[in-house]
Amino acid sequence: MTGAATDAALTKAAALMPEAIAAWSDFLRIPSISAQPDHAGDCRLAAEWARARLAGLGFAARLHETAGHPVVLATHPGPSADAPHLLYYGHYDVQPPEPLELWPSPPFTPTLVDGPRGKRMVARGAVDDKGQVAAWLGAFAAWHEATGTMPVRLTVLLEGEEEIGSPHLEPFLAAERARLAADAAVISDTNLWDFTTPAITTGLRGLLYVEIRARAASRDLHSGLFGGLACNPINELVQALGALRDARGVVQIPGFYGGVAPLSAEQEAAWAALGFDVAAFLGDVGLATPAGEAGRGALERLWARPTADLNGIWGGYAGPGAKTVIPAEAGAKISFRLVPGQDPEAIFAGLKQFLAARVHPDLKLDYALYGAAPGIAVATDLPVVAAARAALAEEYAKPPVLIGCGASIPVVESLKRVLGLETLLMGFGLDDDQIHSPGEKFELACFEHGLRAHIRLLGHLAARPG
Repeated sequence: MTGAATDAALTKAAALMPEAIAAWSDFLRIPSISAQPDHAGDCRLAAEWARARLAGLGFAARLHETAGHPVVLATHPGPSADAPHLLYYGHYDVQPPEPLELWPSPPFTPTLVDGPRGKRMVARGAVDDKGQVAAWLGAFAAWHEATGTMPVRLTVLLEGEEEIGSPHLEPFLAAERARLAADAAVISDTNLWDFTTPAITTGLRGLLYVEIRARAASRDLHSGLFGGLACNPINELVQALGALRDARGVVQIPGFYGGVAPLSAEQEAAWAALGFDVAAFLGDVGLATPAGEAGRGALERLWARPTADLNGIWGGYAGPGAKTVIPAEAGAKISFRLVPGQDPEAIFAGLKQFLAARVHPDLKLDYALYGAAPGIAVATDLPVVAAARAALAEEYAKPPVLIGCGASIPVVESLKRVLGLETLLMGFGLDDDQIHSPGEKFELACFEHGLRAHIRLLGHLAARPG
């Protein structure tokens, strides 16, 4: 493929942009909420929508059943058997939309509205991940219409359980290892640096997510008749969890920081040059004072340091009025964001030992593990990264910056460990897109830039010798 073919695909993309936006909207109308059993049929409908879209672009596409929601697997032979081969990964499932009353419009009625940067699409999944998937599907459509084929060999993997931890993805990867073979993977589920500055993400924090159930007496107790003598699960759990971090935000689990590498001088300088405005970042969500690990830079805290955060805590009576009760049970959910070098299973074991040493002997603790993925450092010396740098520089008229990400995309580690694939993380979201929150949106300009950037990426890879 030549530059002329890329130009033809870009020209075709301009003509097809209304169609790409319409397809994106159709995708968003499907309430494919993987966490809610009542929406299992909608998850299947979203998978079938994606399969049909890919089949219409010349892919051999089918649904593969799992013990949960189906996986979409599609392949395109490209121009020749020796062309570069990419695996595109995305997910068609979305987070629950609640609380519904906080949405400016119904979450599964995609709505284009005016914003300070032009039009934006508001809907659940607008950016995470249906919008970013729809962008690269639009790029495929432009290549298909302009040239009758794809410029490289392509495999597409779309799952329907990313938002619930991908419990059935790894068995699928292992079973389909041969058909998933490729030169590299591409994921668009990350952000730009800012609205006008493209970025390639080079590091992801891992995740350990734990639910704790604490039980003491065989029933709820009167706080006057038993208070002062009976074990109170809320008291015990709150006190023990409160000791997880010291006054400087340092996690107190023994061995927690084992394997955590200090930030290099080169990395520190590169991140300082980005000019991150921490006041604006916090101000956008109504905050003013940085929290977390004292003595560390803002981007270091976000991208290169591990965390421990309580995500929920419950127990006893929380209704109107008073009820003087010592509850029999209490519970909490806690997430640890991990960095490369940390072992999630070792930290889970350390957490259990830490809490057991700090609670009353009558308190029984049970644990449920909902995710355990290590932090990831992404290679930057790959042909696909070089092609992405060139593509983004052309699309935005400035070179992309290399950034970290405090969030987790566990499939990146799975693709590396199970399939031996390195991953390009080239995304087009923004920090204010409100993913997982009411009012999720995706700037129309970001969608269009993303679509064109994927066209350019494929063209650059096709033109690379070897």
